[in-house]
Parts: sequence; C-alpha cells; structure tokens
Amino acid sequence: MTSTRVAQPEVKTKVLSKLPFRTGTAASAVWQGFAGSVMLLLGSLGVGWLASSSVLIRNPLFIVARTTPVAVIVATVLLCLGAALMLRGWLRLRQHLVSWDESSAPVLKKALILWVAPMMFALPLFSRDSYAYIGQGRLMQQGLNPYTDGISALNNYFSLGPDTLWTEAPTPYGPLWLWLEHFAVLLPASSPEIALIPFRLACLAGVVLLAIYIPKLAARHGFNPHRALWLVVLNPVVLINFVASVHNDSLMLGLVVAGLYYASSKRAILGILLVTASIAIKPITLIALPFVGLLWAGSQAGWVRKFGIWAATLGISTAVMGIMGAINGLGFGWLAALQTPGTVWIWYAPVGLFSNIVGFVVTLLGGGGASVTDVIQGIGQVASILIVMVLAFWKINLPSSASADAGLTANAGSAFTNPEAHGESQRYSQAVLRRMTWAFAAVVLMAPMIQPWYMLWLVAFFAVTGVKEGWQLRTVLYLTAFFTLIALTDQLSVFPWIPVVLVRSVAIGVGVLSILYVMFWDKKTRGLFVPSREPARSTTA
Repeated sequence: MTSTRVAQPEVKTKVLSKLPFRTGTAASAVWQGFAGSVMLLLGSLGVGWLASSSVLIRNPLFIVARTTPVAVIVATVLLCLGAALMLRGWLRLRQHLVSWDESSAPVLKKALILWVAPMMFALPLFSRDSYAYIGQGRLMQQGLNPYTDGISALNNYFSLGPDTLWTEAPTPYGPLWLWLEHFAVLLPASSPEIALIPFRLACLAGVVLLAIYIPKLAARHGFNPHRALWLVVLNPVVLINFVASVHNDSLMLGLVVAGLYYASSKRAILGILLVTASIAIKPITLIALPFVGLLWAGSQAGWVRKFGIWAATLGISTAVMGIMGAINGLGFGWLAALQTPGTVWIWYAPVGLFSNIVGFVVTLLGGGGASVTDVIQGIGQVASILIVMVLAFWKINLPSSASADAGLTANAGSAFTNPEAHGESQRYSQAVLRRMTWAFAAVVLMAPMIQPWYMLWLVAFFAVTGVKEGWQLRTVLYLTAFFTLIALTDQLSVFPWIPVVLVRSVAIGVGVLSILYVMFWDKKTRGLFVPSREPARSTTA
C-alpha cells in the first residue's frame, strides 16, 4: 500500500508531462476550450440539424448517432459538457491573462483558431436558420419574391429542413444576404450541406472582422484591446451562436463594428458604406446610422451641420441600398418585411412576458387578450423608437480630459495606455457610441422576443466603450452563462420515435448542473461570480 501511494504522484507527473501544455497556465485554458469545441462537434452528429434530403442522413455513422436513443442522449450530454468546458476555458483565460499585456495577443489568437475550427465542421446546432437561408435562396432562384412569399411557396419545401416559423413568413434580411443565399443554392450539390458552406464562411468572416475591429475600437477609446477581444470574440455565446449555429448576425455585427471604427477615425464615407453593408445583411443596424452621422459631424457641430450630415448619411446609405434593390429587382421590399407583426415571444423578454401575462388574464376575464397583448407589444416598440430618437438628438456633454483620465485610471484591469485616447475626438467617439449602445439596448429589451445572439450586439458595443471590473464585468459573465444555458436547452434535432421529453430533460438537467458547477462550485472559477470568494489571482488549472 505504501509503495502504491508513493508511486501515485510519480505516475501523475509522468502523465501530465505528456500533455501538450502545462496545467495551471493560459495554455491549459486554451486547450480546455478546444476540448469543449470538439465535444460540440461530436454532439452535433447526434442532435445537430440535418435536412431530410441530406445524403448524410443515410450514412451508417449518422444512422447510429441519430436513431439510437442511447447515442442521442450521449450526444446531448456531450453538447452540455462541451459548452460548459468552453465557458470554463474562457473564464480561466481571463484569470491567467489578468495583466492583459502584449503577451496576451498570441494566446488569444491561438484560442480563437482552436475554438472555432471544430465548430466549422459541426452540423448546425440549436437553430435551423441556415436551412431557412437555403429556402429563401431557392425562392430567388425560382423568381419568387422572398419579401412577399414564404418558403412554403416552394414545392417539397419541408425537405430543405427550415423551421416552420419561416415557412410562411417573409424574409427580414437585406439584399446583400439574399444575394449570398441565391449564390449558395446555385452551387452544384447533391445535399443541402454543400449550400451551407457559403453561410459558414460568411459567419467566419464576421468573426474575423470582430477580431480585427473590436480591439481597434476599444484601443481608440482607451481600453485594453486584448481584454476586449477576450470579452467579445472569444465569448462562448459568440462562438456557439455565430459559428456553430450559423447565424448571419455574425457578418452583420462584424461589418457594423468595422464601419463604426472608420466613422470614428474620420473616414466617415467608408464607415457609412460598411454600416450600409451591415444593413444589407440585417436591417436592424439602421439604428447605427444617426450615430455614424454624429461621428461625422464632430463634437463642435451645431444643429444645422448635424441635420445636414444626417441627411447626407441617410442619402448615401439609401442610394447604395436603392442600387442593390434595383439590381435584384426587389427594391426596398425589406422595409415592408420589417413591419410584419411578430407572434413569437419568450419568457425572459420583459415586454414579451408582461404582455402575454396581461393578455392571458384578460382572456380569462372574457376579453380580447390577444389584442391587449398586441397593444402592449406595440407600445414597447414605439417606446424603443422614441428612446433611440432621444439618444440621437440629446446633446452630448463631454467629460473633461482630467475626468476621463481619472476614469480610465480607476478602471483597473481594463485601462490601456494610449495617449491619443484622451483627446476630444476620442472622448466624443466613446460618448456617441455609448449612446448608440443604449439605443440598441432599448430596442432589444423592449422587444417581445430576445434571441441569445441579440445579447452579443450589446456586449460588443459596451466592450468598445468600456466595461469596468466589478459589477459591470460580472453582469457580462452572468449573461454569458445564462445564454449558454439557453442555447443548450433550445432546439435539438430528435427523431419522432425517440422520446423528446427525455432528451430535453437530459439537456436541461446536465446543462443546468454543469453551468452552475462552473459558476458556484468550481473552486477556480466561482470567485468570478461571487466576489467574496474571488482570490487575488488563481494560478492552477
């Protein structure tokens, strides 16, 4: 017994020496995230989304992984544990790179490559939007108008694999994305998975744009670019929703962040063109246009100059969108599609929850509950528009240079030594973009439906305008953990003969336990969520 006990540390040392990294280092956190990403890839084989027309569905490996209850449950567990491991790796990176000096850059780049690569080969997870893209491309191919026709206008549309939500609804996407959809279905392919390749590459391009311009914009405002890269681009919710789920919000967000960077750097025309390209992906980024105009006008602009610049900004963007609409023959059809009333809501969206509770009570009392729900949601939408207008029109009072210096110095862990960041132009840019961030927040929080990737818009914009250590960073960490869990308990592809209630229960149970473990029971990471338990600096894996 004694010899066995003595040998155990030696055996453990030999095993650890064979690993491609040293435990208790940033490298170990990187490889944790990589392992989590690989687990997501493996889990996707069992519960990722496949169209019924896919040739993969007849592959023996996929048959076993998707038709055997035990295999489906194992795949579900792999997804949950993989996402939790990515979350833990992301948190441990923050602890190991707490100084955020230049040595952080290669570690973060390596992490991004390793974490993204496996998910690029996964089946679409937690969302069927990518198959809706194919359906909308088919509409274009057949000469139909995706702004008036739903995917159900296609023959045998259900074999394409779209969510039923999109079968009757017009597309809310802009002309640039419609062109990509049309191009994707023109590729010679015997299976829908080939048509997904352009969408995956577009989403990857969005992540690359974020990796380039999030640090640049943060540094311009005096904040550490490496910390901003970690906070936004390596965030597991970003990678899961943008890469694994193949959401076009990735390219939309990458383009708008790039446009904001150039607009804040006195290259307004380029900035407007990039933001317009973002609008042509998904028109929600129309919200950014008035704030781009403010950046162009400058901090000393009076109302005449502001309105003139706003008119020029709108004119340039409208002209570009008009040219795109003329080329594809659909004009400004996306404006009408945006006005289509939504019937979807979710329990964690305040307006969605409140409106449906009130509507339910009114229905119980014999009234028109559905109409009441619609009115409340309409009020929320109008209120969000008014808030955006107030934020754009309200005069911006810049803090003094001394106050800005004090604020950056007090923001321990996120301040970045950049002498140019204290100038009036940089302080004005930060103030304008913080206003824009609150405008997006109003639109998101007052909508009846808040998708997990909507949070990513806000995280990106807040990160480049300053997220302080303490409660602000902790809020981002809690939201990241919450929306990681939401993704795990969302859409899973399960055949009808497999008990979906059991699979969903496993996803909820394992997902909740694994995420809560990382948040509150893991000795290395719980201090990030519970301040009183946080050590000065954790150095072991």
